Amino acid sequence: MVWWVAFWVFVIDQLSKIWVVHVLDLATRLQIEVWPPFLNFHMAWNYGINFGLLAGDAPATRWILISVALGIVLFVLVWMRRDPPGRLGLISAGMLIGGALGNVVDRVLYGAVADFLNMSCCGFSNPFAFNVADIAIFAGAFGLVLFPSAKNT
Repeated sequence: MVWWVAFWVFVIDQLSKIWVVHVLDLATRLQIEVWPPFLNFHMAWNYGINFGLLAGDAPATRWILISVALGIVLFVLVWMRRDPPGRLGLISAGMLIGGALGNVVDRVLYGAVADFLNMSCCGFSNPFAFNVADIAIFAGAFGLVLFPSAKNT
């Protein structure tokens, strides 16, 4: 189950990036209003981790972040094998793995993660952009905290 969830998260993430960044040409246009202010596409090449933390355009930073992401994927896989959680935990692990691998592919192909989703509401203007992989990583990590063992699902 982990691999199926990871596969579909990865595919949805990469297809959304291809569609928005290349087909809609967000890489050149930089901004597309979809449903203002709730949903807009804003091109942001993220060289760091969430919210641009640890950002640096240096090749060393890029490969360190790729290594960290792959290390996390390996850690989660070993964890799932040694102490398998219930169904919700496995789904959560797959989401985290698929999202992490989606962002790894971005770093390999582009040197940075392609972030494009921007959401604001109710007088709050969000300056940050994210992508489908980021959502999956966050939801997967949250799910692993909530559903770490088969007893909780």
